[in-house]
Amino acid sequence: MTVQLSGLWLSSPKIPIHFIQCPASPSLDPKLSRTTALSATASLSSPPPTIRIVGGKTPMWRDNENVDGAVEDEADWVEMDADLCYWTRALRPVQWYPGHIAKTEKKLKEQLKLMDVVIEVRDARIPLSTTHPQMDLWLGNRRRILVLNREDMISTADRNAWAMYFSKQGTKVVFSNGQLGMGTMKLGRLAKSLASGVNVKRRAKGLLPRPVRAGIVGYPNVGKSSLINRLLKRRMCPAAPRPGVTRELKWVRFGKDLELLDSPGILPMRISDQAAAIKLAICDDIGERSYDVADVAVILVQMLAKLPTVGMKALQNRYKVDVDGQCGKIFIEKVALRLFNGDIQQAAFRVLSDFRKGKFGWVALERPPR
Repeated sequence: MTVQLSGLWLSSPKIPIHFIQCPASPSLDPKLSRTTALSATASLSSPPPTIRIVGGKTPMWRDNENVDGAVEDEADWVEMDADLCYWTRALRPVQWYPGHIAKTEKKLKEQLKLMDVVIEVRDARIPLSTTHPQMDLWLGNRRRILVLNREDMISTADRNAWAMYFSKQGTKVVFSNGQLGMGTMKLGRLAKSLASGVNVKRRAKGLLPRPVRAGIVGYPNVGKSSLINRLLKRRMCPAAPRPGVTRELKWVRFGKDLELLDSPGILPMRISDQAAAIKLAICDDIGERSYDVADVAVILVQMLAKLPTVGMKALQNRYKVDVDGQCGKIFIEKVALRLFNGDIQQAAFRVLSDFRKGKFGWVALERPPR
């Protein structure tokens, strides 16, 4: 049979024991890792003939027996960012810019000029990776509400950390769960209150009051349409757990006082930060055709193994496999052999799907920078 992984083909009558060489990790200078972890970006040149995915410091497989006392300090997350940048260097760049995004982006920027308030929706697991690099430029001084959706998938400590971070920036933050409707009513009241001055000015000019206009923007599959449907308490906008469902701008009325603009997910034409792109792939916030499922699953395993709230032991217990090495690819391979007759793609998809469904508990993949 033949197995493909990111352009590398290996032919063998059986699934090989090590289908990709996992080299020893180079050690990083702690001083350098602190200064470069948050700014380093992956090279977008063609990948070398062999894939090397394990890097940074030697992965520390942690148990999750005493997670209540675990402390995720700044050094842990800086080290994680540094490792993630290293792991992505040899992979094929993740890029996704379908035609409907290009067509609607221009229309969206024109509509934003008419907005009284803009509601930007991000994935609470990766708030920094799900913001468009040009969003601040587009919005200017326009009033903004930041919604961190999928709050049910992160811990209270994560929510508090992000709330404090954005509060210091003067940004209004609402945590929500678009599937269950948590936070939606608060969002509606906040949007109306922030834009209340619009009709005060209109009355002063002798004009009749009008509904507040709120545009809802954000990356694909972060839950924009689900939030609108929950606000309206009926299905007015198409929504599904995959990127690219909404393809047209659509106005909907919420009561007599608020009009909402549902928009397609927007992405930059070129994603230069490949560490962020991998997080988008892990959280299903980018089209599946843009990445190799097996590569992304391997990185997810290595990230979860380093988090004290999960740890390698939790992964081993869930899939009933024993891994004594330091390579995520070996773990995916063993899951494939045990559960899917050696099908690596199915094993990788299972691990990603379990993460996306919250099977590993409350797991954020980002913490606020300091």
